[in-house]
Amino acid sequence: MTVHFIGAGPGAADLLTLRGRDIIAACPVCLYAGSLVPQEILGHCPADAEIINTAAMDLDTIIATIKTATEAGKDVARLHSGDLSVWSAMGEQMRRLRAENIAVSVTPGVPSFAAAAAALGTELTLPGLAQSVVLTRTPGRASSMPEGESLKNFAATGATLAIHLSIQNLDTVVADLTPSYGDDCPVAVVYRASWPDEQIIRATLSTIAATVTPEIARTALILVGPALAGEGFDESCLYATDYDRRYRPQTAESPWASWSPDDE
Repeated sequence: MTVHFIGAGPGAADLLTLRGRDIIAACPVCLYAGSLVPQEILGHCPADAEIINTAAMDLDTIIATIKTATEAGKDVARLHSGDLSVWSAMGEQMRRLRAENIAVSVTPGVPSFAAAAAALGTELTLPGLAQSVVLTRTPGRASSMPEGESLKNFAATGATLAIHLSIQNLDTVVADLTPSYGDDCPVAVVYRASWPDEQIIRATLSTIAATVTPEIARTALILVGPALAGEGFDESCLYATDYDRRYRPQTAESPWASWSPDDE
C-alpha cells in the first residue's frame, strides 16, 4: 500500500493536476490539511472514502492513522496546500513512514507564489531587473531561520522575493528590505491567491504597512522587487530575429544549422 502526498494547489479547486485528481479518486482514505484545502477538491474522493481533517492532529497521530490504513490494505491520499516542496511538513512525515517501510509517492501542486504572480499578471523574472526568485519566510513559532538566511542577505541580491508566512511581521519585513531596495520599491500582498475572496494590495515599501488592513493576518504572500513594476526591463534575446538558436539557425555556419533531433 502507498501513501500518496499530493499538492492540492493554492486554493482554486481547478488548480489541481490531473494526476493528483486521479490519485485522490482512487484512494479509500484521504487526509487533508484543514481549511487550506477546498471542499471541492475533496469532492474527487470516492463516495465511501474515509476523509480525515488533520488540523487538530499531531504528527504521531497522523502517522498512526496512516499506518492503520495501510495495514488494512488501503492506499492513502495525503493532501497539502500549494506544492509539497516548500513548507509542507512532508519531509518529517516521509521520514517516519519510510522508517515503517511504508511506500510513498509525491505529486506536485501549483505553488502559492505562482498563483500570486498570475493574479498580479506579472512575470517575476524580467531581463535587466531580476533573474532570480527567492522563496523565503521570516522566523515563526513553527520554524526558526538558519543562520545566513535573513531578509537582509536576500535583499542584497536584488532578486524578486516571495515572502511566505510573514504578513504578521510586515513591519520587520519593511525595515529589513528598505536599505537594499529603497522606499519606492514595489510591493504586492496577495491574500488567499486564487480563492474566491482573493485580495491584491499594491504599494511600495514605504506605504505597504499602512495599506494592509488588520483583517489580512494570515494566508497572504508578500512579493517584493523591481520586477513587480513591470517597467524598465529589457527584451530577452529569445525571440530576437538575430538570435542564433537550435530551431532557428541564422547562417549556414551556425553550429545549429545541421543539427537534428537524432543528434541528441
